[in-house]
Amino acid sequence: MAPVRGRPRSEAVEQAIVEGVIQLLEDGVPLTELSIERIARTAGVGKATIYRRWSGKEELFVDVVASIEEPEPDLPGTSMRDDLIRLLEHMRRRGLNLRASALLHNVFAQMKTLPRLWDAYHEVVVEPRRRALYDVLRRGIAEGELPADTDVEFAGDLFTGPMLLRTVMRSDAPLADDLSERIVDAVLAGLTAR
Repeated sequence: MAPVRGRPRSEAVEQAIVEGVIQLLEDGVPLTELSIERIARTAGVGKATIYRRWSGKEELFVDVVASIEEPEPDLPGTSMRDDLIRLLEHMRRRGLNLRASALLHNVFAQMKTLPRLWDAYHEVVVEPRRRALYDVLRRGIAEGELPADTDVEFAGDLFTGPMLLRTVMRSDAPLADDLSERIVDAVLAGLTAR
C-alpha cells in the first residue's frame, strides 16, 4: 500500500472557504468579480489551498450553491405517489427558500450569465435530481402504477413543470402546503386514465 502524501483535507478549511464566498456574495460582490485571491484572503487561506480542493471558480461556486440548498429528500419507497410528492415537496420548499433568500436569488440570477457555471450546476445538482425522478417513475412502471408505455422523460416534465413554473417563473404564485400533492394527483390521473 502506497503511503499517503500531503496534508489531509480539512473539512474546517473547506467550510471556511465556502463561508468566505457566501460572505462576499452577501456583501454584494458579483460572482464575476470573485477572484480566487479575494476568496482566499476572505477565508484566511492561501490560493493553493483552494486549488488543491477545486479546479477553479466554477467548481467552487457549484459547491457553494449546493451547500446553501437543502439536502436531497429521503424517499420512503412505499409507493411511487409518495416518492413523487416527496420530490415535489423538496422543490416547493426550495422555491420558498429562493423567495426568502436574496442571496440565493441573486446567485441563481448571476449563474445564468455564466454558461460554464450553469452547466456545472446542472451536472452536479440538477441531473442527479432528474435521475432520481426518472428512477421513481421507472419503478412505478415496473410495479404497474403507471402504464408500461409511459414516456419517463415526458412524465417527469409533467410533474416538475407546474412546480418550476410556480417557484421560478411566477414568484407571485402561491406555494400552498398541499401543492405537491395536488400536482402529483392531477398528473397521475391524466397518465393512468389513458
